[in-house]
Amino acid sequence: MKKINIALIGCGRIAQEHLKAFTKIKNTRIQSVSDNMREKAESFAEQYGCSAYTDYRDMIRSEKLDAVIICTPPNVHSKISILAMSRGLHVLCEKPFALNEREAENMCRSAKKNKVVLMMASKFRFTNDVVKAKAIIESGFLGRPLLFENVFCSKVNMTERWNSKRRISGGGVLIDNGTHSVDIARFLLGPIIFIQAQFGCQVQKIPVEDTARIYFQGKSKIMGTIDLSWSLNKDAPNYMSIYGTEGTLLIGWKSSKYKLHEKNKWKIFGTGYDKQKAFLNQGRHFIDCITHKAKPIITPIDGLESVKVIEKVYESSRMNKWIKVG
Repeated sequence: MKKINIALIGCGRIAQEHLKAFTKIKNTRIQSVSDNMREKAESFAEQYGCSAYTDYRDMIRSEKLDAVIICTPPNVHSKISILAMSRGLHVLCEKPFALNEREAENMCRSAKKNKVVLMMASKFRFTNDVVKAKAIIESGFLGRPLLFENVFCSKVNMTERWNSKRRISGGGVLIDNGTHSVDIARFLLGPIIFIQAQFGCQVQKIPVEDTARIYFQGKSKIMGTIDLSWSLNKDAPNYMSIYGTEGTLLIGWKSSKYKLHEKNKWKIFGTGYDKQKAFLNQGRHFIDCITHKAKPIITPIDGLESVKVIEKVYESSRMNKWIKVG
């Protein structure tokens, strides 16, 4: 089978996770890497035995590639994706998908026009416990879902990171970690219909929000809460809880379980969060989509919808009221 030649754009923290995963996938070759800081690109190239560039445009023109992984800050996701797709390359783009709906729509149009795979990287969709939880929910085992809770709160110093620069990141913890939250909620429960958000007390001296709470209503009027923070540590064993009319399901960092109301014992169904396994599952799925073996789990529309919801969340925080997502 022909090897799929992969290039990586943006040699930051998350890029290492992607490359470690792709080196374990058969029929895949890390062909080249690019970063505007030469020492970063050369360090990655030495580690993975590939060529290095400081300009992704030169790399796309010069190398024989099949796909790119985009791990840059989100303010350039749209520009890089559209250039790559115009050359017939498949794209795996880190979250957040884009800074605004217009950019995301342009990315979706380009994918359709050039008939390539465009996938937002969303590692939690490829976490085994989350996949199993979706099957349990859809089986009706928990009855009708009534309440969803998600917590991503841990102390991280963001004062020196690009994530806290609004023109680059588009916002703070809400667009950063909240993109994961919104995508998980949509994956497990379907569309988000109404949204409201509030920002917490600002702790870090950064120009973007460091703590936020999102309330939402999904289809069938399921209610949800999402807690996000870079400045408080909510040390909970479970990062996701779903309460239904017949039972409760908990997705945890070290194990996942569910219990029906009439039962006394919890049923363990998962072994917890494994980041490397999630990235490996995601990479394999991306390659399977390229070789036409799989239907994308995350479509370009999923990426677009995540952007639309986050935009509405920010609008809601400014207006201090519920907003319809549409």
